[in-house]
Amino acid sequence: MGKQEEFVLRALEERDVRFVRLWFTDVLGSLKSVSVAPAELEGAFEEGIGFDGSAIEGFARVHESDMLAKPDPTTFQILPWRGETPSTARMFCDIAMPDGTASYADPRHVLKRALGRAADAGFTFYTHPEIEFFLLKGKPEPGTRPVPVDDSGYFDHTSQGIGQDFRREVITMLESMGISVEFSHHEGAPGQQEIDLRYADALSTADNIMTFRVVVREVALSDGIYASFMPKPFTEYPGSGMHTHMSLFEGDQNAFYEPGAEYHLSKVGRSFIAGILEHTPEITAVTNQWVNSYKRLIFGGEAPSYVSWGHNNRSALVRVPMYKPNKGPSARIEHRAIDSACNPYLAYALLLSAGLKGIEEGYELPREAEDDVWALTEHERRALGIAPLPRNLDEAIRTMEGSELVAETLGEHVFDFFLRNKRTEWHDYRSQVTQFEIDRMLPLL
Repeated sequence: MGKQEEFVLRALEERDVRFVRLWFTDVLGSLKSVSVAPAELEGAFEEGIGFDGSAIEGFARVHESDMLAKPDPTTFQILPWRGETPSTARMFCDIAMPDGTASYADPRHVLKRALGRAADAGFTFYTHPEIEFFLLKGKPEPGTRPVPVDDSGYFDHTSQGIGQDFRREVITMLESMGISVEFSHHEGAPGQQEIDLRYADALSTADNIMTFRVVVREVALSDGIYASFMPKPFTEYPGSGMHTHMSLFEGDQNAFYEPGAEYHLSKVGRSFIAGILEHTPEITAVTNQWVNSYKRLIFGGEAPSYVSWGHNNRSALVRVPMYKPNKGPSARIEHRAIDSACNPYLAYALLLSAGLKGIEEGYELPREAEDDVWALTEHERRALGIAPLPRNLDEAIRTMEGSELVAETLGEHVFDFFLRNKRTEWHDYRSQVTQFEIDRMLPLL
């Protein structure tokens, strides 16, 4: 048994931990949990905890259902909302087959594989997400309109406002679990909040995002309100994205930084952006995986609708933020399409793979979008070579189906299951008669 496992076992006694929750994620990004007694944990480290994989979305067929959840001791943390004495802890798990090999269906393993390919090329992948979500007055009932908790706007400071007290409580909990927060503020829509996590390696960030969602929902419920990561719950307001800043490091050196280059962006950084732009249509079904995601992407505002890049241009899909003098390590790019309801393990694996493909193949970065991309005409966008993102989930699925890059990154099992599930979602969505049709057409037809 290693030092990390021994540390966890000592912490169980010192912190009076009575329950340990083992967390993992299904293919669609839903968190799963099984609780074990402390006495069972040593065995879990050595052999894993068995469960029925066929009961988890996308994990296994019935005739191959036996799987093992093996806790990662480096992710051990006390859950602050469960009380201090006795306390409850959690660890993320890696999923294994009965013979001990990694499960082909485990999203965490998909990201680990992509990170391994980056490491083989000498790179470490860092990410920093800006996570947006809505706070609502209670969970909306079917057929009712969601109601925001406030009428505030971007960066508004409201005395004794629900949002700022809520954000303070969430941040306190996150930091008690070792998750550092960089910024927080009210976003542009009523009830909309943003909390930005400090940059970390992509695997830690994905684990932190899954923890973040749990903390936000737990705090909301304790405050008698409801938190939603739905990409666009309101027709008239902007949706919730998860703008993610990304960088590659070679050892201690930021591979995206080159003194004297345009925007101080290195050849590696330019090729990484070019890879993301080239392969974005193929990966959008994962970075924006719900039918509702595409209502956000056609709205304009802070959400991109077209495949373009720009320096400090917030209408572009990929933005190169303004360079800060004497801060070479902070050089980075920002992907603005991804939303906060994605599976972060799969989404980050694909963004990394697309960027690495650009580096490996020496992709050339196309012309920068210097104007507001939304304000251009279709003819002007075509002349500049600016193509639209997929307009709906169906377009995104059809593009993903023919992608070798996505199939190789996700693996055959996850690739096939994800497509099957999303085809079903699109079919179910397309067959619905919407309130728009009833309101617009029933009085006329």
